[in-house]
Amino acid sequence: MPDLIGAVALLIWGLRLVKTGVIRSFGVRLRKWIGAGTRNRLLAFGVGLLATLALQSSTATALMTASFAGSGFMSSMMAQAIMLGANVGTSLITRILAFDLHFLAPLMIAAGVFAFGFSRSKPAKGLSRAVLGLGLMLLSLRLLSQATEPMQHSHVLVALMASLDAVPVLAVIVAAVLAIAASSSLAIVLLAMSLAASGTVTPALGIALVLGANLGGAIPPVLGTLNYGALARRVTICNMLVRLIGCVVVLPFIEIAAGLLSELSHGPEALVVDAHIAFNILLAVIMLPVLRPLSALMRRILPEATEIEGGPRHLDPESLDTPALALAGAARETLRIGDCITRMLQTNLEALRKNDTARSSGIAAMDDEVDRLNSAVKLYLARLNSSALDEKDEQRSNEIIGYATNLEHIGDIVDRNLRDLVDKKIRNQLSFSAEGASEIEELYRVTLENLRLAQSILVTGDVQLARQLVESKVDIRHLEERSAANHMARLRDGMIDSMQTSSLHLDILRDLKRINAHIAAIAYPILKRQGELRESRMVAHG
Repeated sequence: MPDLIGAVALLIWGLRLVKTGVIRSFGVRLRKWIGAGTRNRLLAFGVGLLATLALQSSTATALMTASFAGSGFMSSMMAQAIMLGANVGTSLITRILAFDLHFLAPLMIAAGVFAFGFSRSKPAKGLSRAVLGLGLMLLSLRLLSQATEPMQHSHVLVALMASLDAVPVLAVIVAAVLAIAASSSLAIVLLAMSLAASGTVTPALGIALVLGANLGGAIPPVLGTLNYGALARRVTICNMLVRLIGCVVVLPFIEIAAGLLSELSHGPEALVVDAHIAFNILLAVIMLPVLRPLSALMRRILPEATEIEGGPRHLDPESLDTPALALAGAARETLRIGDCITRMLQTNLEALRKNDTARSSGIAAMDDEVDRLNSAVKLYLARLNSSALDEKDEQRSNEIIGYATNLEHIGDIVDRNLRDLVDKKIRNQLSFSAEGASEIEELYRVTLENLRLAQSILVTGDVQLARQLVESKVDIRHLEERSAANHMARLRDGMIDSMQTSSLHLDILRDLKRINAHIAAIAYPILKRQGELRESRMVAHG
């Protein structure tokens, strides 16, 4: 049993290495490719299939597709076509891995380790990870085969499998739970294949395990999109429901299916793989023609009202014919982004004060919401008819997009930089000196005040407030310089707390200064129109 657990763990780790390696090497291109391949449902199906063959993970394809659907880049129908292709893709991977290619494992592991050590670029390192992961997967399959071979002589395992064989529903549930725990249907199907090869499971039980693995594999994407809007959740929930319906329909006929596949397949392990492929192809053939009514059904299950709670509230498509109304709605939505950024900064400060990892972990979800709202605002304004806009409306549209973009950059700084710095402080159990903590909190306070000022400027376009915001950059610079100088003085005085948190202190100051630069950008177009800004400097007033 320990050998079996180790082999399964190695298989899951190999899958993870392949997935992360491909994403790091080709993630941007894959996302663009998935986003572009939605002209018709057959093309979308093919894109999903090929993307999953590259990623070795239908979960990764599902999350990418859900993010596109949630941002409005593709319809729910096209997203579902991609998911059907992804499900077939992951079953074809099982067929490829079922071939006896274990002799390639040491070569691929050695090549992956060697290439990773000598690679300098991120794409090259990602590709090396993928090669290493594929080698570990092939090795794990060999270990699985060796670990399951003696199990046919285990009375306990034989009795357990007999119990599952007698109650196929229980077998489906067990396989589904294992797939959820592994976050991979592929790993569980390969485990079932190894058990079948050793004679531990019957053909009917093997098919039941395949059904459970398919059902369980659809649940991690649902969990991963719980905080997304309704458009994104429709993709993953619909995929889960399609697999659930497939399991309910096929389960009563597994004995008949086992008999048919036994005549066609070359051995018990091939039967498991063939059942996996046949199940997903059957679902695709049945569901592709009915995607339109299926998408309509999902809109009723997850209506627009649910979507509005977590997504845009003020982007009314009917207002697009009236630029003034559309711009007002876009501005209100952008103010919501600013409110979310305010909460992110406040949450980050509270986590810093109280060493609260729970608060810190919530920042990532807020940043995802900022990204979704920013994309929604840009897409909405892009749908405005530029020929119908006068010069003033065009300027207003550019101001809103510019401010929303700067807010997105601020969200990224908080999520990727300040959050990591807080986590590092908590993880290493560090404490700032009282003076240092006070200086950092003062800079946070001024940053939040400037953000509130920027929100007012977006609404009013007030020149005096814009001038005040730009002038505050000087105050921020002085605050940062004074705090850095005080920090160095404390280091020279040998204060232990300051020594331990030196890099944290300076990095937080740097990031808050960058955030204030993004905040001040809202004022530049207003001052430029008034002739008060030249070469990024304000004109002096007498």
